[in-house]
Amino acid sequence: MKRFRGVACVAMLVLLSGCAGSSGRSADAVYFGGDILTMAGEAPTYVEALAVKDGHILATGTKAEVMKLAGKATRQVDLAGRTLLPGFIDGHSHLLNYADGLVQANLNPPPVGKVQTIADIVTQMQALKTSLGASDTTVLIGQGYDQSYLAEKRHPTAADLDAAFPTNPVILLHVSGHMLVANSAALRLGGVTAATKDPEGGTIIRKHGSREPEGLLQETGMYFLKDTIKAPRAIEVDLDLVRRAVAAYAENGYTTAQEGLLFAEKRPLLERAAKDSVLTIDVVALPAYVDAKELVGTGAISWNTYSNHLKYGGLKLALDGSPQGKTAYLTSPYLTPVPGCTSDCRGFPTMAQADVNALFTLCYKNKVQLYSHCNGDASIDMMIAAHQAAEKALGETSTDRRTVIIHSQIVRPDQLQSYKQYGLLPSFFSNHVYYWGDEHRANLGPERAAFISPLKSTLALGVRATNHTDATVTPLDPLFLLWTSVNRVTRTGQVLGPDERVTPYQGLVALTANGAYEYFEEKTKGTLEAGKLADFVMLDRNPLKVDPMAIKDIKVMGTVKEGRSVYERPAAQ
Repeated sequence: MKRFRGVACVAMLVLLSGCAGSSGRSADAVYFGGDILTMAGEAPTYVEALAVKDGHILATGTKAEVMKLAGKATRQVDLAGRTLLPGFIDGHSHLLNYADGLVQANLNPPPVGKVQTIADIVTQMQALKTSLGASDTTVLIGQGYDQSYLAEKRHPTAADLDAAFPTNPVILLHVSGHMLVANSAALRLGGVTAATKDPEGGTIIRKHGSREPEGLLQETGMYFLKDTIKAPRAIEVDLDLVRRAVAAYAENGYTTAQEGLLFAEKRPLLERAAKDSVLTIDVVALPAYVDAKELVGTGAISWNTYSNHLKYGGLKLALDGSPQGKTAYLTSPYLTPVPGCTSDCRGFPTMAQADVNALFTLCYKNKVQLYSHCNGDASIDMMIAAHQAAEKALGETSTDRRTVIIHSQIVRPDQLQSYKQYGLLPSFFSNHVYYWGDEHRANLGPERAAFISPLKSTLALGVRATNHTDATVTPLDPLFLLWTSVNRVTRTGQVLGPDERVTPYQGLVALTANGAYEYFEEKTKGTLEAGKLADFVMLDRNPLKVDPMAIKDIKVMGTVKEGRSVYERPAAQ
């Protein structure tokens, strides 16, 4: 049975507006004719109609009452059975990486890509060279390879690439984003030789019995090729790629996106995109911690304030690597062999605890929100310790800093209690259950694997968690993300952690209301209530009313940002 609300709100607005049909005071648009799911409250609540004025929700309630706000110029939108709910709010992804990926080879295994062997990788890189019309010295980049799903069950090497690309520098980005493989030409370009020392927080994998680099660079080892990967393009090319990336987010129903690790060299591009009205949806950018001294407490940028749909939301740290890449920092070892490690293989931190503590203290002192990549429980311990150290150093405590622990995958139950105690917010990554759940069971054992992204246990504690795709690590598809949180099914059809399955409504809360809360935007976004921004997504079916296994097949029919359509599904689709 539908629950309706908002009639009183409508009646009050009608009284305040005088003649509802008069020009200038009437609604710009009225939506009706389908399920309008407000996402306000702990249980599903529906309204019959919703009115929009000047980019905001004017009123919600019964159709009869809301239509009193319509005038001659009011656009009447019949949903025709579609479902309207708040626009999806991206808990964590990398918008600029998505843009870069538009001119990189897709090296993902099925169902995301076609790569199943190392030979397939070479074929895809050759096809990229042809499509770009590239010379024999052009840098070629592919992203998304996953050694777990290659027939060879290993990472590619420089030798695998050199025969086909003797002069082109070739870089293969791992699906996790935490390691890469470079051919010999690329290694030379980065100055990586047998004499190069492993950087702090990273590893150069060597040929067996030798110091010669094999091609695989992990974590901070990737920084040797950072300038090559981020080589500048013409601004017009970059702006077009950003435009296409933003359009893809809108096509997937997002009205707020995230750039989850913004380096200094990319800030001018994002600010230019905002200035030139390329950003048709909101983008929350998280500058990288390496730029903290320049940005925090200096007045160099404005924090937590939108300008042309762009805001700097907080500082981003990265404390460890990836569980599927086996570089996530754990308190107990991995159960399968780890490249570059012979015993007690628990991954490693990418930052020292003292440095993390100092950054926490700096940000807390200057009221700048903190976000940190933490996959393993040992890195989460570092995060909690840094929070405690910062509050002790400042002599103050607060439960509303909303420090975000991105991924929080291999989190322990006792750490969830610390989240509640200190007001820390996890942003989970339930897509891991499908894409790498079978691998996690082997690498971590059944108990740890079953507790990956424990959304249900977290919500039960009253902790407001979000969920994310980490695009481009997994596809930019919030309905598939919802599906993974509700069903927790792996690639092989196994249910991983059945006790952590959430209801479809709980899964949607993580993508809407809690997403707004993560960004301190709960007063303006996340639910369909009078006064909030008119940010909507229209779906062909209601996720709460279909078979849970069918949620991933629901289609986005349209996306509205502040009352303006930013995506409409073509009739042919």
